[in-house]
Order: sequence, then C-alpha cells, then structure tokens
Amino acid sequence: MTVTEAAQGRTAAQTQAQAVVLPEIADPSQVAPKDARQLSRLFFDQLAVLEEGTPEHQYARNTLIEMNLTLVRYAAARFRSRSQDEMEDIVQVGTIGLIKAIDRFELTREVEFTSFAVPYIVGEIKRFFRDTSWAVHVPRRLQEARIHLAKATEELRSRLGRTPTVKELSQLMCLSEEEVNEARLASNGYTSASLDATIGSSDDGEAVLADFIGTDDNALELVEDFNALAPLLAELDDRERRIIHMRFVDELTQAQIGEHLGVSQMHISRLLNRTLTKLRTGMLTTH
Repeated sequence: MTVTEAAQGRTAAQTQAQAVVLPEIADPSQVAPKDARQLSRLFFDQLAVLEEGTPEHQYARNTLIEMNLTLVRYAAARFRSRSQDEMEDIVQVGTIGLIKAIDRFELTREVEFTSFAVPYIVGEIKRFFRDTSWAVHVPRRLQEARIHLAKATEELRSRLGRTPTVKELSQLMCLSEEEVNEARLASNGYTSASLDATIGSSDDGEAVLADFIGTDDNALELVEDFNALAPLLAELDDRERRIIHMRFVDELTQAQIGEHLGVSQMHISRLLNRTLTKLRTGMLTTH
C-alpha cells in the first residue's frame, strides 16, 4: 500500500467515524421553529462530513431546506400586500435564497443559521422585484436612483412639511438636478396600467382608459393646407375658380363642365391642368 492510499484510507475512516445516523423526520416542514434550530445544527454538522452526492448527503440537505421553510414564509410576509400570484412567486424565489444560504453556511461562523439565512432570502426576493417588477426596461443605475429618490423625498417632506423641490432633493442626494429629474422620469416605468382597465362609468356603460387616449388625426393637416390654399384661390379669375368648384365641389366630369361653359372637354382639361399647376406651385412656395 502506498503512502497516498494509506492517507486516503485514514480520511475515509475518519469521515465514517464522524458521521452519525441522522434521525428520520417524517415531515420536516412541520417541525416547530425552536426544534428546527436545534436539529439544523445536527444536520449541518453531518452535512459537512457526508460525501456530496450520496443519499445521506441529499437527505440531510433536503431536510434542512424543508425544516427552514418557515424562514422563507417569515421573509415573504414583508410583502403581504402583493397579489396571491405574486406571493407564490415570492415564496419560490425566497426558497432559492434559502438553498443558497444552506449551501454556503458553516457552523464555524458561530452565528445562528437564521441570522445568516434571512438576508440571503430577502436579497433574492428583492433581486426578483428589481429584475421583473419594472413595466419597462430601466437601467440599473436609475432603478437604484428611484429608491434613493423615494427615501429622500419622504425625509424632506417630513422635515419641511411640504413636497421638496428638485434643488432640495439634489442637495440631499448629492446629485445634479438633471439626474434627479431623470430618476423621477424613470419612476414612471415601475408600474403600468392596462388600456382595458376600468376607470369610471358613463351613460354608455363602464369607461376604460383607452377611451380617453387620443389618436393622430390626419385631417388636421388639411387645416393648414386650406389656410394656405385660400389666398391662392382668391387670386384666380372667375372662370378658373368656377372650374375648380365644379370639378372638386360639385364633382362634375370634364365633359359636363365643358357643356356648362360651352367649350370642349380637351379645353377644360388644359384649363384645369394649368390652374392646378398654379395652385400647386403656390402651395409649395408657401410651405
């Protein structure tokens, strides 16, 4: 036997000697928090000496997770104002934080596991909100600025008894007024409302937000065109104005206009083209 083999044999024997049979817990999630703290020390102690990937190691790790799910529920309670669907996501994300805490905890830290785990759980939940709660994508810098802005606004409002100005906020936050305004603008991206959301009622029934949102009216451009065209029409002679009126107001054909004026359709076509060219040139010059 080589020296290396002998050393490995001693290490395995020491590990086997240190490992003890862990108690079988039928439903770890039902263990009282006080008992969970005591049992967790035993399971962490064995988790450190059990070989990763073995059934014993997996049992110890899974039991620790289930026993300490109360920590996740405790941390999630801070966000109880959220909807039921969001709370389910919060618990799932908080459980990820708990697992990370279990994998990184060591008894040699000489701190309670609860004190070590809660910051991991809360941090994971806050990271979830930071990455998913914004209605539109906002740079991380502005997300953080929004939080500082909210705190600074509340502090100054309590101190001054009124809503603080941008200058006062910039001085407290040590930011420029432009950066404060940018943070305020970014806050608008945190929440959004559906265009189908009901915001009141009317004689025709419930009103939704979409009913009050304006749309582009292409006909508005015609107002400018009519204002520019009016003086050009005034400069035409009587026959030219009459031809324009019969063609575009009365919607007569060139042949019908010719019959009214006692001239040929070809002559009306030439007169109409000449008049329209004159008006078109005047409109381009005006614009």
